[in-house]
Amino acid sequence: MKKSEINFKIQLDEHNVPEIIKWNATDKPGGLDHTKAITIGIWDDVEKNTMRLDLWTKEMPVDEMKMFYIDALSGMAQSILSATGDEKMASSINKLCDTLGKELKSNLGEQ
Repeated sequence: MKKSEINFKIQLDEHNVPEIIKWNATDKPGGLDHTKAITIGIWDDVEKNTMRLDLWTKEMPVDEMKMFYIDALSGMAQSILSATGDEKMASSINKLCDTLGKELKSNLGEQ
């Protein structure tokens, strides 16, 4: 049976705020890659809820953080469609992402 691992290395400052985030995976070619943010959701089957881990570095600009979450939501819409076939739910999430993306672009244009 094949095994795969995903590893994160987080360098924290004196206040435990991430300064550097690096990641690697057994199925990814190359060494450690830098990133500014990660979000991980883990389903707790006992509690029937999602445990979340959201980390971002001090260098992550606010507009990039917003785009990161819009992209994450869009990816979830595709996952829901693939996993459940629920086109209505996927479409609703995609519409929300479109609205949020337009608002973000509009706000960036105002700055």
